[in-house]
Amino acid sequence: MTKADLDLCYLPASDVLSRFRARTLSPVEYLDNLIARADETEPKINAFTATHYDKAMDHAKAAEARYAKGADDLRPLEGLPIAMKDEVDLVGEVVTHGSLYYKDNVATETQYAVQRLLDAGAYYHAQTATPEFCCAGTTDTKIHGVTRTPWDLRYTCGGSSGGSGATLAAGTAPLATGSDIGGSIRIPAACCGVVGYKPPYGRNPENSAFAYDMYAVIGPMGRTVQDVAMMQNIMCGPHPLDNASIRPKYDIPMTHKDLKGVKIAWSMDLKFFEIDDHVRANTLRTIDVLKSLGAELVEVDVAWTAQAEHAVNVYLDHLFGGYMASVVATDPSLATPWAEYCVKNNAKTTSIDFYNAYEAQMEMGRSFGAVFEQYDAFICPTMGYHEITADQHPDDDIVINGKSVDKMYGWTLCHPFNMLGRCPVLSVPSGIGGNGLPTSIQIVARHLDDERVFRVGQALQDADPWLNRANNRPVI
Repeated sequence: MTKADLDLCYLPASDVLSRFRARTLSPVEYLDNLIARADETEPKINAFTATHYDKAMDHAKAAEARYAKGADDLRPLEGLPIAMKDEVDLVGEVVTHGSLYYKDNVATETQYAVQRLLDAGAYYHAQTATPEFCCAGTTDTKIHGVTRTPWDLRYTCGGSSGGSGATLAAGTAPLATGSDIGGSIRIPAACCGVVGYKPPYGRNPENSAFAYDMYAVIGPMGRTVQDVAMMQNIMCGPHPLDNASIRPKYDIPMTHKDLKGVKIAWSMDLKFFEIDDHVRANTLRTIDVLKSLGAELVEVDVAWTAQAEHAVNVYLDHLFGGYMASVVATDPSLATPWAEYCVKNNAKTTSIDFYNAYEAQMEMGRSFGAVFEQYDAFICPTMGYHEITADQHPDDDIVINGKSVDKMYGWTLCHPFNMLGRCPVLSVPSGIGGNGLPTSIQIVARHLDDERVFRVGQALQDADPWLNRANNRPVI
């Protein structure tokens, strides 16, 4: 077995493309190294649900020929492999949604934003694991097994884009797709020490009914802020077949001003979450870094309560849980425990509960909007606790600081920002805890102001680089 060159495997996507263009790195050589790395890591972390190495190598060879020819029409992502979450449609491929119910589901079209990546010259070499129906914050299914964070195999890679986070942290893909309805991009980014972006609702086009759900988005994941911005700029923009997609197309700048004079509000716990010591310490350290860069940091009261947690539970249980219930009813024996948990909760909700969730969302939006009357950005932890076992079961208690918390949402601070669906949210690493697990913060801006979160994220990364440093990588 060929041993992978880790410096190549962890190279930022933008650097890979630069080397392709300079012809100092071959697309074939690069893909060979990713496959070799996957051979080393997949038996342990289980990030992939399917591999497409033969087709991928054909794409790499074609790209290599185009670079060698010096073609004038080289595309922005020419020859770059991207891992695809096993939820996005890829025409002709089996897309399982992490479920035995969909084990033979062959996509008849490619998801719109993903098609843009392929049109830009990228290709996919693997599909990545997700919990059944993307319904949990951990990734453990009957069809594909348990997926683990590369940082400590006892613990979860997060969910629902768990395999995407794990492949990035393992160095087996430079970019990956994710989707987010309650934290499903940001939770895996936090668990795996990578970068994930929840774009504003409508920014990236969808090809499913979830195009009309303001909580739900598809977005990019990578190891650097620049790579995520590059990927987002290709995925985004109006689509003629998605009436919810926003006009005009919005491009995130690839360079930013420094943070001098930027006013950033922050909260450690949004007033109702428990935060463990590892997360707290690294969040405070990150605040100090931002201050050293010239930003003004002010702790604020967002005036939220645990009503927000209840509201998102009701909203997702009623709508998303109803969809799951209709599928599970066809053969309950195939469902995972988390799918069963969501279906049971669906039976407890009413349309009035669902409407009340909208009322709560409106009140949250008012108080949060007031914050941005005074501040340019807002930060808080992405997760309050990282020691979530890889095979967490709905019957398992989760205790933080001696207090039991909600098993689905009590350990992650993500879902309030799905309720405020037009707000851009960037999850970036904040350090490594004393327990050896990565921690993360969320950077939030007012609705549709994507540039602000990338400005803050880029400044943090420049001050404290992450996985591109060898001593900051997981040992698998």
